Amino acid sequence: MSVEPLELLTPLSRSESAKVARRRRGRNWALLAALVALVGLFYAITLVKISQGTLVF
Repeated sequence: MSVEPLELLTPLSRSESAKVARRRRGRNWALLAALVALVGLFYAITLVKISQGTLVF
């Protein structure tokens, strides 16, 4: 059973397009939250190292 390449490129309906966009926005927000958490972790580690005097420049 072979699938023609053009069949894979059929346009999405409005409801399907909205679902795809909603899922993409959800993934984007999750990625943003993960990045903010990582930056916050690095910031906290840096503050602890500076306050303990173990960070050498």
